[in-house]
Amino acid sequence: MDLSEIVDVLENCELFSGLNRDEIEKIATLGHVEMYEVGENILNQGDFGEELYIIAEGHVFLERAIDVGTRKGSAIITILGRGKALGSWSTLIGETHTLGSSAICRKPTKVIVIKGPALREMMLDNFQLGFKVLERLCFILRNRIRGAYGAMENI
Repeated sequence: MDLSEIVDVLENCELFSGLNRDEIEKIATLGHVEMYEVGENILNQGDFGEELYIIAEGHVFLERAIDVGTRKGSAIITILGRGKALGSWSTLIGETHTLGSSAICRKPTKVIVIKGPALREMMLDNFQLGFKVLERLCFILRNRIRGAYGAMENI
């Protein structure tokens, strides 16, 4: 996947919605491509992370292991496909991050990987870009929290 293909994926990504082409091209230079097979984990709950992942192809289940006294299990929070973002959000605000869920591939999956601290630096250098990204992040996290609450109610 070349840089123009990465730009195409990022232009259709929920996290970068509303950014102009120049801004997306700059962000694209931070990314590289990784491939995952069915059943492979992109992320593991409890691990430390600093990368953001944008799904270019495939499907990923976000799953959270839950231990509430005698009730143990796991819950699928959501299913993510092309253009959806996942990963270590707190690196965008300069915090360390322990992953709150696992991301498991349900189809062969291609992702764009962006180091959170590098994107944070870009956001600090361009406050307008930073505000747009953080605003989108708020909407994404709101929806993921709703999904997590719904999943926990089913345990």
